[in-house]
Amino acid sequence: QLQLVESGGGVVQPGGSPRLPCAASGFTLDYHAITWFRQASGKEREGVSCITSSGRSTNYADSVKGRFTISRDNAKNAVYLQMNSLKPEDTAVYYCAADRRVGVSECSLFQGDYWGQGTSVTVSS
Repeated sequence: QLQLVESGGGVVQPGGSPRLPCAASGFTLDYHAITWFRQASGKEREGVSCITSSGRSTNYADSVKGRFTISRDNAKNAVYLQMNSLKPEDTAVYYCAADRRVGVSECSLFQGDYWGQGTSVTVSS
């Protein structure tokens, strides 16, 4: 069974720097681009960041560019979202999703086929 599991969420103070891991079970992440999405209450889901299977190409939404960093450790079958300088508007449920296509050269902030259950991040003092 293909499964992604996010963790690392919780209540964070403004300016905080949590890291969200995305781990996989039932399949190997190595060959798949991964996208982090988020969905705030009452808002549409948005792609936040993505990374290709090789890790050589990444992409970020304008709202997080310069504050968030996506990375992957294929040896650990995991992808990470480092979030810095958090703002209250970053409050959302964060999801990681794998692109079913293998070895794409560019990742997309709109592509996700296998999803995790999400981890909630609340930015509040």
